[in-house]
Amino acid sequence: MDRLLISAAHKSSGKTTISIGLCHALSQAGHGVQPFKKGPDYIDPMWLGHATGRACINLDFYTMQHEEILQRVHQYGAGADISLIEGNKGLYDGLDLDGSNSNAALAKLLQAPVVLVIDVRGVTRGIAPLLLGYQAFCKDIHIAGVIFNQVGGRRHESKLRTVIEHYTDIPVIGAVARDPAMEINERHLGLVPSNEAPQVTRKINTISKLVAEQVDLDKLISIANKAPALPTQKTHVPPQISSDIKIGIAHDAAFGFYYPDDLDALQQAGAELIFFDTLQDKALPEVDGLFIGGGFPESFLSQLSANSAMRQAIASAIENGLPSYAECGGLMYLARSISWHGQAHDMVGIIPAAVKMHSKPQGRGYIRLQENALHPWPSGNGITEKEIVGHEFHYSGLENLDPSIKSVYQVLRGYGIDGRRDGLIYKNLLACYAHLRDTEQNHWASRFIDFVRQCKAN
Repeated sequence: MDRLLISAAHKSSGKTTISIGLCHALSQAGHGVQPFKKGPDYIDPMWLGHATGRACINLDFYTMQHEEILQRVHQYGAGADISLIEGNKGLYDGLDLDGSNSNAALAKLLQAPVVLVIDVRGVTRGIAPLLLGYQAFCKDIHIAGVIFNQVGGRRHESKLRTVIEHYTDIPVIGAVARDPAMEINERHLGLVPSNEAPQVTRKINTISKLVAEQVDLDKLISIANKAPALPTQKTHVPPQISSDIKIGIAHDAAFGFYYPDDLDALQQAGAELIFFDTLQDKALPEVDGLFIGGGFPESFLSQLSANSAMRQAIASAIENGLPSYAECGGLMYLARSISWHGQAHDMVGIIPAAVKMHSKPQGRGYIRLQENALHPWPSGNGITEKEIVGHEFHYSGLENLDPSIKSVYQVLRGYGIDGRRDGLIYKNLLACYAHLRDTEQNHWASRFIDFVRQCKAN
C-alpha cells in the first residue's frame, strides 16, 4: 500500500492547501488517491475529499486505538493507488510530552515516509538547522522530502536548494511560489468548508495546476512507493444489516460536519440515509429518525430563519416523538434563536434556550464525558454510565436555558453547554455540543439506530 504523510514544522504552513493540490493533481494524472486526515477535523477533509472524489477518513489517537487506525487505513486505502495522509499542526506537536499522539507517532505507526511542507518566508540558510534538527529528533521517522511553500522568487528558491543540498540529504520535492491564487478563505474555525465555498471545483483546479507545475509528482510517487508493507490487518467491518430504518440527515451549506465512516456505520447498522436541505426544502422527507450534524448555521441565519416551513416541520416532528440527534451546529439550529452581530434570528425553537455567538471559543479541543443512566439510547452491553471521548469547537453558548431540561453527560474535560454538563434530552431528542466518533470505545451509530428501531416498534 503506497502511502506518505504530509506534515510541517508548525501549523499554518500551508500544508492543507498543498495537500489539496497534490491530491487533485495525482488524481488528474490517473492515480486513485485515498486521503486521510490526522485528528478531529471536518473542514480540511471535505476539501481533500472534493479533490480526490473519495471520502477523507480521520485518524485520531484520542478516539481510536492503534489497531483501529491501522484497520481504517487498510479498509479505505485498499482500493487506491496511493494514500495521502495530511497531518495536523507540526510534525512533533501533540498533547503529550512523549509525542505519543503527534504526527510523528502516526508516521511511525503507519511506517509512512514524511514529506515536510516548510513556509520559507524570511528563511534561507536557517532551513538547514531546522531540517537537521527534525531529522535528529526522532530516528524512527523517515523525512523523505521537503516542499518549500511561500517561495519569494527564483533567487530565493535557488538559495534554499543550494543550502539543502549542501547541508542535508533530504530531497527537494518542490518549491511553491507565494501566490494569492493559492489562498482559500478562512473564518473562525479555519478554512471555509468546501460545501459552502463558491466555485469549489474551480478553486481546487487552480491550486492543483499550480502545485503540479511546481512539485515533482513523480518524486512524490516514488517516495510513497518505498513505504514498507504494513502488517496484515483483520479489517473488522460489521455485517451489513438490511436497511429497515430511514434516517434524515441535514446536508447543505449550513450543515456538513459528518465523519464519512460514521455515516458508513449508520448504514451498517441498518439505516438508509436520506439527505435533505434545511435552506431550500420545505418539508422533511419521510423518515424514522433525524440527524443534524455540525456546521456554520451562524453564516446562514437569514436563510434558515426564512425557511419557516422547514423549521416548523422539524419542530413538529420532534414534538411528536421523532428520534433525533443533533451535534453543535444542529443543537444551535434547534434552539429558539441565534444572535450574532447584535441581531437575533428565529430558529426551530424545540430546545428551550437562546444561542449567542461570542468572539472567542467557548469550548475547544478534546473532551471526556461521563454518561449517566438518563441516556435514552440502548448501550447494547448493559453499561450505561460509561466514559466516552470526543471533541468540541464552538464559539456559541446557550442563554436562558430552561433549568428543568435534563442532560445525559457530565463533562470531565471540556466545556459542553456550561462547563459541567452536555447532552440535552427532550422527548426523543438528544442534542449536544460534543462531536462523537463511532469507534470501538463508543459505537454511537448502532446505539442510535437501535433506539430509532425501538421507537418505531412502539
